Amino acid sequence: MLGEYRITGRRAAEISASVERAVACGELEPGQPLPPMRELAERLGVNPNTVAAAYRTLRERGVIETAGRRGSRVRSTPATTGRDFIRVEVPEGTRDVSAGNPDPALLPPLAPAFAAAAERGDREPVLYGDAPVEPELERLARAELDADGVPGGPLAVTSGSLDAMERVLAAHLKPGDPVAVEDPGWGSLLDLVPALGLRTVPVGVDDDGPLPDDVRRALAGGARALIVTDRAQNPTGAAVSASRARALRSLLREHPETLLIEDDHGHRIVDLPLHPLAGATRSWAFVRSAAKAYGPDLRLAVLTGDAVTLDRVRGRQRLGPGWVSRITQRAVARLWAEGAVDTRAVAAAYGRRRQALIGALAERGVTAHGRSGLNVWIPVPDETGAVARLLHAGWAVAPGARFRMHAPPGIRITVSTLGAGEAGPLADAVASALGAGAGRSQV
Repeated sequence: MLGEYRITGRRAAEISASVERAVACGELEPGQPLPPMRELAERLGVNPNTVAAAYRTLRERGVIETAGRRGSRVRSTPATTGRDFIRVEVPEGTRDVSAGNPDPALLPPLAPAFAAAAERGDREPVLYGDAPVEPELERLARAELDADGVPGGPLAVTSGSLDAMERVLAAHLKPGDPVAVEDPGWGSLLDLVPALGLRTVPVGVDDDGPLPDDVRRALAGGARALIVTDRAQNPTGAAVSASRARALRSLLREHPETLLIEDDHGHRIVDLPLHPLAGATRSWAFVRSAAKAYGPDLRLAVLTGDAVTLDRVRGRQRLGPGWVSRITQRAVARLWAEGAVDTRAVAAAYGRRRQALIGALAERGVTAHGRSGLNVWIPVPDETGAVARLLHAGWAVAPGARFRMHAPPGIRITVSTLGAGEAGPLADAVASALGAGAGRSQV
């Protein structure tokens, strides 16, 4: 059953570590079945309860899954194979449009805001027992959330949007629970869900957001949570439209026990209106990250949600990091208050670059998607071949495998630093890599 690999160990921790090592180095492959618990217990000379505990640990870590009488097997996308490692090596002299980073030229200077925050910290040190959220940041964030139609609720600050989503999922779900996620979608999130021992349920996406029919099937099939990107969806650039939001809210009202998580990381780089879904279910969370507008190293996100969810998140946060640095919070509050990012100008800059590439591709018979944000998604018939041919032509793009589960193949191009004269040559290279009219399939 396991070929040459022999599971070893006498204690549950040793047995689970043995399996996890084999998965990490490829000796146990995705989908490969594990021995029945009693059979392995007899082979190792241990109590079956010991093997049961080991398998339970592996399930909770997202390494294996158990399907009733069919037994346990290595997960098809185990957490030990991070999608971030699915990338191309960029040779010297190759134009890199794969990274997903914002344009450094559009990021505001941080030194004055941090200097002012540090100076205040010298005068008013934050000590143990002080409030975890900076009052001015909370006031500014709440005012913007209110203006965008996000329901009222408590507020927390986390170390980025992925940190917030991990805390919310852990606060509500147990290992094995299914979570509906966008496909294609954010690679880090597609890794996080199985790493928490949860099961991903793919939901298709078009330019207006998650497809209602797919969401309906996922919720009817028992999905305990739904994660939606409101704007600047990575990798497709989708943004939830008003009509799509109405349809999704209607579906969610039919499943009020669903945990809804919304990611609005496009805040302050997108000028499309927000159409929030929050409030359609009893348990919900809404996350806004500062990374895209102010820089990825500014690890801060604002999280709001229903009272029970936020109470659980803040309680667990107190037992871990405690809080996100109030100096950082004060710096971000100052940046927000002073309007350090001109949202219209930044959104317009990214919009021009997206449209220049999408238009140039259309002229060459290639369909592409990118309604908002930093990226353009191009469906392709042969993902590996397209990436290799573009690399040979001097362009490094992101393989779609980093962002998809069951969605058709594609490539992601980050346009954030695309120069005015680069759209045409890049479109030529893409068209040549795909062949005439090869990109006409849908997301």
